[in-house]
Amino acid sequence: MTLPLENIRVADFTWVWAGPFCTLQLAHLGAEVIRVESAKRTCVTRLLPPFADNQPGVNRSGYFNQYNQGKLSLTLDLKQSEAVAVARDLVAQCDVVCENFAAGVMERMGLGYEALRRLRPDLVMISLSGYGATGPEHEFVSYGPAQVPLSGMSSLTGYSDWPPMHVGISYGDPTGGLHGAVAVLAALLHRANTGEGQHIDLSQQETSIAVLGEGVLEQSITGQQPPRAGNRVPGMAPHGVFRCTGEQRWVAIAVRDDDEWQRCAAAMGSPALGSDPRFATLAARKANEDALEALLRAWTESQTAEDVAALLQRAAVPASVSMHSQDLAEDPHLRQSGFFVELPHPEVGTKLHLGIPWRMSGTPCAVRRPAPCLGEHSDDVLQRVVGYTPERIAELRARGVLV
Repeated sequence: MTLPLENIRVADFTWVWAGPFCTLQLAHLGAEVIRVESAKRTCVTRLLPPFADNQPGVNRSGYFNQYNQGKLSLTLDLKQSEAVAVARDLVAQCDVVCENFAAGVMERMGLGYEALRRLRPDLVMISLSGYGATGPEHEFVSYGPAQVPLSGMSSLTGYSDWPPMHVGISYGDPTGGLHGAVAVLAALLHRANTGEGQHIDLSQQETSIAVLGEGVLEQSITGQQPPRAGNRVPGMAPHGVFRCTGEQRWVAIAVRDDDEWQRCAAAMGSPALGSDPRFATLAARKANEDALEALLRAWTESQTAEDVAALLQRAAVPASVSMHSQDLAEDPHLRQSGFFVELPHPEVGTKLHLGIPWRMSGTPCAVRRPAPCLGEHSDDVLQRVVGYTPERIAELRARGVLV
């Protein structure tokens, strides 16, 4: 069977997380993704731990090797005009160009959309900048951590008596990357129907705001800032994560209605709590939520998270262990479903990586190769894709263009 994006070639000028996460999805869908990078400006993620076997190296970062599976690596020193010319020759053979520099950087290098579409009129290009290509902040450089407070996400995160909090990861990066991948697919569908390419101008800040619909709607409808409420939600109680025995072991519990609360109370060994006036209805439980959660904590703290989750699940109450990385790596369901990928990498060997989180019956996808070593495919790409001779490639390397 053909892959969804078979015969689609992507020139990937992205780096760090947002852009590579976008092109990772395209590689998963079968596109040939050629990552353009340089040893003179090594991607930040090649330098971040964890490193395989705790040995640092530009090809050993688990971070980089996770988000660049299935791609090829071509090294070009784009500060040189000759390297830019090589990049233009590459783009002429590509269907899609992806970049996530600050607005205007690609234009200043001579690789902006207007210049590139003269080489390839049906080109689809996406720019995943922090704030988009227009507006008073369009030239600002941005990284994912800044998107959390700037999107308003921090204002909704934390407990009621806490200040705004960071959410733990840089949501702007994967959120922008996923939105970007869907936008590229829509543009490719448009091209298939019309023959026309287009430029996608994506703002990572705006994609972060787009996942906060409830908060924005509450402000617009009521005129009030939604309160920070920890793990609590208006329509369920208890609803939270509770400490269990062991180091940093927690269980998530969500009770959706009064009948479920009665089953939860019975599973706790305190069926009388099911009819206790403080907790018998949702309104009562919300009014006494501090006391309710204290009862849950007193019960869970003496048991393992696995035992609590199993007991409540048998009672048809939603509950789950709050998993850490080792739990996930050893999870029998994820193992049996084939979610994890173990492909031999030329430098670090075979390591466990996250695979593709979707299944399509008509066009099944698979991770076809591990992440590339820096510059691993330069000769192959320049010969097979661009059409350069070995002698031309040797000249470029001798002049320091392919670094």
